[in-house]
Amino acid sequence: MELLKTMPKENFFYQYMGIPMTTDDDGLFLYVSECKSKILKPLHEVYGIDISEEALYKAVEGHNRVCSLITQIGQFRKEEKRIFYKKGSESMPEMSKAVLPPHMGDKVPSEKILKLGRKITDVAKHKIKGLTVADPEYWGLAEIVTEEMADIALTMKVRHHYKIEELWKMNDVKEEEKEHFQRVLDEMSYIGLLEYDYGNNYDHYGSIPGPSDRRYCLPMFVPGSAELFNMEEGPEGNKRLREHPALASFFERMTFIPLDGITHMVPPGGAGIGMHVIPVEKAISMENGTIDLEHISYWLKKYEGHIGVGQCSCRISRQILGEGCGDDEMNWCVAVGDFADYCRETGKGHDITYEEAMEIFRKAEDNGFVHQITNIDGENKIFGICNCNVNICNALRTSQLFNTPNMSRSAFTAKVEKEKCVACGKCVEYCPAGAVKLGQKLCKKDGTQVSYPKHELPDKFVWGKEKYDEEYRDNNRINCYETGTAPCKAACPAHIAVQGYIRKAKEGKYKEALALIKQDNPFPAICGRVCNRRCEIACTRGTIDQAVAIDDIKKFIAEQDLHEETRYIPPVVIASNRLTQWEEKIAIIGAGPAGLSCAYYLATKGYKPTVFEKHACPGGMMTYGIPSYKLEKDVIDAEIDVLRQLGVEIKCKVEVGKDITIEELRAEGYRAFYLAIGCQGGKIPEIPGNDAQGIDIAVNFLHHAIENQDQKMEGKVVVIGGGNVAIDCARTAYRFGGKEITMFCLESRETMPASEEEIQETLEENIVIENGWGPKEILKNSDGKIQGVVFQKCIAVFDEEGKFHPQYEEDNLKTVECDHVIFAIGQSIEWGNLLDGTKVEFWHGNYPAADALTYQTAEPDIFVGGDVYTGPKFVIDAIEAGKNAAVSLHRYVHPGTSMTIGRNRRDFHELDKEDIKVDGYDTIGRQEAGMEESIDYKHSFQDAHKTLTEEQVHLEASRCLSCGASVVDENKCIGCGVCTTKCEFDAIHLHRDHPECSKMVKSEDKFKEIGAYMAGRAAKTAFTKTPIVTRRVAETVKKSGNAAKKAAGTIQKAVETRRKKSGKGAGKHPAGSTRKAAGNTKRAARPRKKTEK
Repeated sequence: MELLKTMPKENFFYQYMGIPMTTDDDGLFLYVSECKSKILKPLHEVYGIDISEEALYKAVEGHNRVCSLITQIGQFRKEEKRIFYKKGSESMPEMSKAVLPPHMGDKVPSEKILKLGRKITDVAKHKIKGLTVADPEYWGLAEIVTEEMADIALTMKVRHHYKIEELWKMNDVKEEEKEHFQRVLDEMSYIGLLEYDYGNNYDHYGSIPGPSDRRYCLPMFVPGSAELFNMEEGPEGNKRLREHPALASFFERMTFIPLDGITHMVPPGGAGIGMHVIPVEKAISMENGTIDLEHISYWLKKYEGHIGVGQCSCRISRQILGEGCGDDEMNWCVAVGDFADYCRETGKGHDITYEEAMEIFRKAEDNGFVHQITNIDGENKIFGICNCNVNICNALRTSQLFNTPNMSRSAFTAKVEKEKCVACGKCVEYCPAGAVKLGQKLCKKDGTQVSYPKHELPDKFVWGKEKYDEEYRDNNRINCYETGTAPCKAACPAHIAVQGYIRKAKEGKYKEALALIKQDNPFPAICGRVCNRRCEIACTRGTIDQAVAIDDIKKFIAEQDLHEETRYIPPVVIASNRLTQWEEKIAIIGAGPAGLSCAYYLATKGYKPTVFEKHACPGGMMTYGIPSYKLEKDVIDAEIDVLRQLGVEIKCKVEVGKDITIEELRAEGYRAFYLAIGCQGGKIPEIPGNDAQGIDIAVNFLHHAIENQDQKMEGKVVVIGGGNVAIDCARTAYRFGGKEITMFCLESRETMPASEEEIQETLEENIVIENGWGPKEILKNSDGKIQGVVFQKCIAVFDEEGKFHPQYEEDNLKTVECDHVIFAIGQSIEWGNLLDGTKVEFWHGNYPAADALTYQTAEPDIFVGGDVYTGPKFVIDAIEAGKNAAVSLHRYVHPGTSMTIGRNRRDFHELDKEDIKVDGYDTIGRQEAGMEESIDYKHSFQDAHKTLTEEQVHLEASRCLSCGASVVDENKCIGCGVCTTKCEFDAIHLHRDHPECSKMVKSEDKFKEIGAYMAGRAAKTAFTKTPIVTRRVAETVKKSGNAAKKAAGTIQKAVETRRKKSGKGAGKHPAGSTRKAAGNTKRAARPRKKTEK
């Protein structure tokens, strides 16, 4: 107890020592530092105790007070994944482990830096009790602030302006010291510890005459010095941040700690804290009642002539912490007024014109970034307009992590016109707040609409850490409510906006329809001919009569892509204001649908990728695996030409691993590789006679058939397999002249993998399909040539667990004579020497092991996708894989970018088709395109499938039930207007529902604003959550004495008032209402005294 008396409190170990949470070197360093400074140092200095390592171990053996401390350290070393934080921070999102602030464990901390941090901070606990070396206010300042700088700053008030003469006087600067003093001020301004202006001579309409002397200011941390420390626009880039990466952590911490437990108290408008959303200007151009403050053009015109742009502190700092978003960090944050001059003069930015600023905002809107203005100086002043990516923005985090929209929201709310909406989902993909999700338009069977949950708001609930959403960047990317949306979009692997392009086709807007399709599928003309149509299988209309002919409509729309004068070339949207294209080189190996899709979407992001293909022509299995009677090669060539127009280079007849290696490509500057080589090999079962002459595998057979369509086949042909590839082989053999073409497969007629349409066309060509048979033996003659195949009856294809495990009746055999056997029972990967010298790992044979979301392998710069990763699938599956790979490659080639944070997982659910009510649908039958009669399609390799006429397209499009629609949760919407820029159907608009959110106040008035707001909020929360409020009031009173008692009384009065108004009684006493009546009677009998109002 004598020892504890030397400490500030008896619960010293709990009050001042961190709670063990995880283990790593950073955590151990922090914990040991605190042990030394707060326990061992007092032991030595107060009692003269020897604190050498030997002495400490003796202390353990002696079971004295020090024993407890050493035991804690020992336990720490035994446990895994723990770190220590100060008590009270356990529930905070953890500080990044990417950077260990070197001053966090200072043995001899700077007292001046501690005082300065305490002076500037607005963290109440730190303001009252002071700082420690573990607090970011200390270790952030200590990183670059000298004691001389601290001396000057300590003479200044926060956010108070001083002329140089005043600073001379305050710091007793002699004449001969003024030059040096100025150099120190310049350095303080350069690093961002000080700001300065030139009088802020602006009124509501623009600049006005006035004194223009430079005035220095000690800013708050955020917006302020913690942010400015991260900004530098020098010839060497941000040298300061490279040399002092702890500044990135400092900025991140100071945008969290001061607001933890506070944001729910903030009223609409933000109360002068941080930043505030300002909507896309064209989204409010038609809205009545808007005010100047809500228009970006107003602020730019006001400060015209004093506009600048510089580095985004959020983007660069998050990049340093390994949580970047892949954007160029330069030229997104626009400075205005005197702050623009300050940024130019201190190397944090450069001047731009009004027109250049407006172009920056346009590009930001193209990228889906949110406009925000500073909100700490009242309605007559801002100093910056940012274009924010929610994945990295510390300002947007204030509303999203704490789940308190008032911290960000504008005066506007997005609303959907359901009849116009087609559930294309583009608004959903870009909404930064996750306020828009896909739902359904159709009523339920009982005639009611689906009810969607609303986000809880803190003005109606007691708000604690359990309400925070630490995963907001991922959760805001959820696309769909659990109740589901349009089945066609959900079922399509690429999640194309089916309902949307059908509406455009119905309206005759075919170019717009094509543009909408190609946002998710670069090869609609190809898919219009070979897709397996999962959208049609899922189509709600199919539950009434027949599914909408979605694929035929797409095929009609995509005919435009076949002609250079009508094809659609997508715009390039690059997340940079400096570059027209990214310089990073990316290699794609394999020119199949996955590789080409990846190249297409990389090109739309601003890359010029190179595709390497070992064959003579690009297209992969689209070219060499699908017969021309289904997909003619001019269709493939036309859609691939679009990639070339986008700048994609395709190098054919180059086999990576043979003609050039991955290591050699690295030496040429390639930063990342996407391996999409497909499954180019085939499989032959391990049965007797499988080496007979006359056996072929489907992949080779179709490849050679496409290269030479004039070859002939003689004799009987057996094709083994039941999928579409087997059917392609059988029908190709028929066109080569084969006689008695027979297919054998394990599956029954009902469970064959091949599509029904393919099966019907096969039967029309007199090809026989034998279901339920598997090969047992290949018969061959003395010359080794095939004579026939012995089949055995298959009684089960899968076992009870659903795994492929055929069972046979071994005595039920069938022998079939033949001259050719083609196996179409699976495909395999042929790597060659492609992966020689790499660290790529494998599983399930020679399939590459990779992350299921990012496709990244054990070799960090190598990614895989398409059939080589999933096994043989369909073209549309490979297209989706390629698009996702483009996201990964973009993120990977930008150092410091997270591969997963804020990534759209593209999970969709279809609505419950058993619980819908469809009234008044048309009775038009499904339109059929038919076959071209002039083509002998049974014997020709020419595609005889016709395309719907324009009239048929309009009729078919009118059959769509328009199942889905976007749904806005107005409680989550922050009114940015990004959604309106992505909607092609004029279905979502901003409405000025919350004019109170445009109230701008000075930071100095924030507590007055918060207090007034909390008075009203307390009544609401007290009434809805009385037990919790009562408990928290009691705890506060116990801790804080008389001040808290007064606050408790205010809240209790609010509770009573609300109860009286609701008729629920005034107190706990069961006879409270009777007592109240009696009291009123007594009061009525007494004469009332006059009182002053």
